[in-house]
Amino acid sequence: MKQTREDVRNVAIIAHVDHGKTTLVDELLKQSGVFRAHQEVAERVMDSGDIERERGITILAKNTAVTYKNTKINIIDTPGHADFGGEVERVLKMVNGVILVVDAFEGAMPQTKFVLRKALELKLPVVVCVNKIDRPEARPAAVVDEVLELFLDLEADDAQLDCPFVFASAKAGIASLNMDTPGKDMVPLFETILDYIPAPSGDPDAGTQVLISTIDYNEYVGRIGVGKVDNGTISVNQEVVIVNAHEPEKQKKVKVSKLYEFDGLNKVEVREARMGSIVAISGITDIHIGDTLCHPEAIAPIPFQKISEPTIAMHFVVNDSPLAGKEGKYVTSRHLRDRLFRELNTDVSLRVEETDSADSFKVSGRGELHLSVLIENMRREGFEFAVSKAEVLYHTDDRGHKLEPMELAYIDVPDEFSGTVIEKLSQRKGELRNMGMGTGGYTRLEFSIPARGLIGYRGEFMTDTKGNGIMNTIFDDYGPYKGDIQYRKQGSLIAFEAGDAVTYGLYNAQDRGTLFIGPGEKVYSGMVVGQSAKPEDIEINVCKKKQLTNTRSSSADEALRLTPKKVLSLEQALEFIDTDELLEVTPTSLRIRKKILDPTMRKRANR
Repeated sequence: MKQTREDVRNVAIIAHVDHGKTTLVDELLKQSGVFRAHQEVAERVMDSGDIERERGITILAKNTAVTYKNTKINIIDTPGHADFGGEVERVLKMVNGVILVVDAFEGAMPQTKFVLRKALELKLPVVVCVNKIDRPEARPAAVVDEVLELFLDLEADDAQLDCPFVFASAKAGIASLNMDTPGKDMVPLFETILDYIPAPSGDPDAGTQVLISTIDYNEYVGRIGVGKVDNGTISVNQEVVIVNAHEPEKQKKVKVSKLYEFDGLNKVEVREARMGSIVAISGITDIHIGDTLCHPEAIAPIPFQKISEPTIAMHFVVNDSPLAGKEGKYVTSRHLRDRLFRELNTDVSLRVEETDSADSFKVSGRGELHLSVLIENMRREGFEFAVSKAEVLYHTDDRGHKLEPMELAYIDVPDEFSGTVIEKLSQRKGELRNMGMGTGGYTRLEFSIPARGLIGYRGEFMTDTKGNGIMNTIFDDYGPYKGDIQYRKQGSLIAFEAGDAVTYGLYNAQDRGTLFIGPGEKVYSGMVVGQSAKPEDIEINVCKKKQLTNTRSSSADEALRLTPKKVLSLEQALEFIDTDELLEVTPTSLRIRKKILDPTMRKRANR
């Protein structure tokens, strides 16, 4: 018989990038007494990965739990970026309601819409938290209207429209139910969660049913499945059967060797967990997202959302340049293969396929950011490899027509730059769908654009808008192929001999374009050392020394002034490389090179 369990609430926090989800979780943890009074706590304690901390983004959904008035509130902090949207969709299966965090100045953004749509489709009640009300330019009243409009656009039902609004400043640790009177602490938010988010319900006496929604990975215990106990109880040493709604033939008996519940930031070992609890289960090697653990006598898989398909792919190749193996710790194809397949343990939106060559792997993901985070992680772990330019994954329809992934791009730019942006995106086959006046001298543009039209555009966009533009993109759907796009207007400057770059050679080369290297750096034939000012590639000699005669002295070189080199970040380098180039990635360097290093062979291939 169905019952509700009043001492538990399961909620997910959803929001657009940078609207303060993770900071809000910090405050809820602090004010519920998870940390001791004088304990040093890092900011954004939930973003545990180095890259998450540096970029200020959440990549993996994370679980935590706080206790308020004897009720355990399980909180899941979710990513805001569309590239990690696969994480959000599944997490919502574990919860009974969501807290939607909206910035009091920026209002409802595209990503807000994306995650909110998922929550409304699952009929989850929503608590709206208008955050950053202490910003000088905050406009809470207008933001409340925007959010309600968004609910209407997404066809929310009457119960969902009647949602509570909480006005908070996560940074200051205060919340209030009235936008004109600031609060003292987070109590109004805690109370709203208890009042408005329903308690989990299920049949405590039925057979066990646990749907695995996320996978954690730990070197010591292997894969850890995280999910909610929908019915019955689950206990240590219990025999269960793994089944999956999308794979009817999958049935496997396994034993639960360890069981954990969340408390604050820790996993606590428990002997058994009741209906409604969110648990982590270790000791099952073959556990995947979407699997249901059932009692052997009551086998019933729980349906779940299919994981979105990847839209973009790159080739990860063993580094074969003349400088290979000098800077990395892991350089062989076996290292590369093991590492890429290990990533599949935790990242479900990723695909890794072997190719005809043993040294090359095709890696597909949800977007450039998704793949660049993987490259950056591998680089920090001591891997050395090369990657090709990102390319989109095409589909064909029933009639054999070529389809390509389309994105919706929402852009806010200062009025004076809107013309440039529209022109650039039109060249990249973008279609302007909507144009409206934003707030404070900004124009809001909405484009429908092929995913490949956005590859390599972000850097250019930042330059064109002098760093003031904001661009957000969401995968829309597959649409008819839009025709060829020319990516780069300029060619590359290519070194044609190996050696160390010298000032004299660089001085003569800098008139030809922008250099990526400085004196003393090692170069090899076929390496790209800069961007040409002309559309075609130019070969230059940067190792050329000055001929010394008895009237010329070598010290005359010191008078040569070099323009500072342009240092490319990983993203910029991935955007810059062309289809016939590779990016060589090592723990200390990023080098761009031609796929074919030998100039004669290269000319032949181009012909």
